[in-house]
Amino acid sequence: MSTNTVKMLQQRNIDIEVSCFEDKLQISPSKQNKENSHLSKSKTCDMSDLVRLLHKVDIQSTQQGDQIEQEQDSTPKKQMQQGKTCRYIPLRSGQKQSLNEEFQYREIEEENQEPQKGSDYKDQGNVTLKDIYKMHVFGQPLQSEQLQWESKNLLHFADNTPSKRKILSDINPAILETYQNLIDYREQYQNSQDYQFSQRKISKVPFKVLDAPQLQDDFYLNLIDWSSQNVLSVALSSCVYLWSAYNNRVTKFCDFGNNDMVCSLIWNPQGNQLAIGTGSGEVHIYDQEKMKRIQILEGHSARVGSLAWSANTLCSGSKDRSIILHDPRQKRQTGKFEGHKQEVCGLKWSPDEYQLASGGNDNKLFVWRMGSQIPLAKFNQHQAAVKAIAWSPHRHGLLSSGGGTADRTIRFFNTLTTQQLDWIDTGSQVCNLMFSKNVNEFVSTHGYSMNQIVCWKYPALQKVTTLMGHTSRVLFLAMSPDGETIVTGAGDETLRFWNAFPRKEQAQPINTVLLPQMIR
Repeated sequence: MSTNTVKMLQQRNIDIEVSCFEDKLQISPSKQNKENSHLSKSKTCDMSDLVRLLHKVDIQSTQQGDQIEQEQDSTPKKQMQQGKTCRYIPLRSGQKQSLNEEFQYREIEEENQEPQKGSDYKDQGNVTLKDIYKMHVFGQPLQSEQLQWESKNLLHFADNTPSKRKILSDINPAILETYQNLIDYREQYQNSQDYQFSQRKISKVPFKVLDAPQLQDDFYLNLIDWSSQNVLSVALSSCVYLWSAYNNRVTKFCDFGNNDMVCSLIWNPQGNQLAIGTGSGEVHIYDQEKMKRIQILEGHSARVGSLAWSANTLCSGSKDRSIILHDPRQKRQTGKFEGHKQEVCGLKWSPDEYQLASGGNDNKLFVWRMGSQIPLAKFNQHQAAVKAIAWSPHRHGLLSSGGGTADRTIRFFNTLTTQQLDWIDTGSQVCNLMFSKNVNEFVSTHGYSMNQIVCWKYPALQKVTTLMGHTSRVLFLAMSPDGETIVTGAGDETLRFWNAFPRKEQAQPINTVLLPQMIR
């Protein structure tokens, strides 16, 4: 038992003389124990005295341990100057220290250490890609000014900020590679046309508003059109008026009186003749210069609500569910399409004039081809009347259509493969669609319930801007010859002019009469 007690005291690393126990323990020298082990007798140990001594020694060891800690705390700088490693032990009292004081004790001589894998970037882990981006763009330092750490193995900046090249050389190459890729992508995107067009400023206020009294609030009619000679025609009840964009002059073009009503109108590609569909089922053709009617086309038994004019063919869609093809030069019919079960309310020729798209109140969208009485394609995805129809001038065979109140979607089709490409729910009635001539975007006008005008990017189908101002359904839409301005008409009896699309810097001639060249 005496030997175990001595070993326990020696484990405390305290110099205690064994002689203090000689009065209680008999410890013989090692030689004497070996030679006279059979003669020596150990004295009995008083247990109570031994416990008191152990308690006394424990108190002394605690006091000496505290004294050693104080000596260690008072000499860290001296040891660091001698190149020794100093491991910081936090105070047992739980008192907090500042970061500056804490990291002073973490200074390590890097020359005496073996390099470890990943140790070069051990302390740069808190440097994020966002911090590097701020430094590059805004010139902000990577380290906060409130943390002035003095440790050598941490990022530390002096008052004079180092060069960007020196700072970036100390960062993890993986972070730098990702950062450089983002910088390169940003520069490429900012130099692209898509970025320039997306950054353009589109005024949300119309630059011109014209009163249009007695403009019909009827979803199935088409009452405005903009000619290639920069003249806008508007049908107000039984009269047709012309507005010139050159001099802002308004002219009364024709009047049907109480005998008939205007239901649709369209200019020919040259912009010198105007076709007018009436409620009686007739189509009247007027000469603009002479301001005189030159021809009447018959064949329908109900109102003509939609018209489409190619180079040599004028198509008319009627409430009698038929589509008649006219040749104004020969003053005769050249064909007839029948397939819709209800009124035909939308007609549009493709840019190459080989295909004709028709939308009806029967929720159907048909694509016709000259010389065939059978539709080339039938699309029945819409759940409401299809009046809004538009062909893309940028992609061959791309057709878009919009549905009424019960549908509210815009759908895109490839007429070459007769497949639907994409669709989007707009949340309101789609009244008109039209692609831009200058950029790969399109505009849509809406009715219930927001009456908004939206410019979209294609094929991303992202909103470029939303134009508000009409207090009623935006039922009518037309575009200027240069493709920059659109005009909208609504049941609130106003015409509003908007700068919706950018100017085409280098106008290229388009081999189609449907898309006239720029007039500037």
